[in-house]
Amino acid sequence: MDMLWEGGRWCEGPAYFPAGKYLVWSDIPNDRVMRWDECSGTVSVFESPCRNQNGHSVDLQGRLICCEHRGRCVSRIEHDGRRTVLVSHFEGNRLNSPNDVIVKSDGSVWFTDPTYGIDSNYEGDAAKSEIGTNNVYRLAPDGTLSVVVSDHVQPNGLAFSPDEDLLYVSDTGATHVPDHAPRIRSYPLSEAGDEVARGTDFAFSDAGLFDGFRVDTAGNVWSSAGDGIHCYDPTGKLMGKILTDEPVANVVFGGVKRNRLFICSTTTLRAIYVNAQGAAR
Repeated sequence: MDMLWEGGRWCEGPAYFPAGKYLVWSDIPNDRVMRWDECSGTVSVFESPCRNQNGHSVDLQGRLICCEHRGRCVSRIEHDGRRTVLVSHFEGNRLNSPNDVIVKSDGSVWFTDPTYGIDSNYEGDAAKSEIGTNNVYRLAPDGTLSVVVSDHVQPNGLAFSPDEDLLYVSDTGATHVPDHAPRIRSYPLSEAGDEVARGTDFAFSDAGLFDGFRVDTAGNVWSSAGDGIHCYDPTGKLMGKILTDEPVANVVFGGVKRNRLFICSTTTLRAIYVNAQGAAR
């Protein structure tokens, strides 16, 4: 495993840009987004302050989609560097603190909205939830926002299966409800692809919490956990682990062949080549 950088407080939200051969990730409490250059190996500050950004994704046009804790919104960085707020309210109330985000092949933006960014001043601004619930949302290409999942205590990471027939969502509710089992649930998508059916438990963590995760071309789920990375086959069977010496928050596939797994593990950015390829839209 390669150690690419160290010195963060809580590293999260990796996103890889294949055209530029670089990766960005969040250092949430330090209110900055970092950038690692694949060609030179150098690390620089991509944006600071960044409104305590957390999760990121790259949309179909190669723009960066950002979950902002302090901004309490999902935003987009345009090709010219301008910031566009995509959504900040639901039914007239401010979002809690968008946490992780993915973009579907139809251009819709799906994101989780737990309360971590408003629970304290460490990762955002302490505030009371205006919505009163913690949901997963779908932002349609026309700007319509709808709730797609509402049965989690603290919805966190999310990803689609390679064929986009399933949505996976992790629940880190044990941070607020001690006896709540850390899990990933799976939800079948409707034929139109804009709603999900009732979910089922996919996997439970035996070491800390599941946070962010990604899916490979075979449909295997590569999830962060308290002791490293857990890999599950499409049935939810644990295939193996990549162990680390500190908890992992999130991962992303990158590199020319999408076979390098980049790992945000608390204070560091690491990478390892694996015998798998990240699923492409």
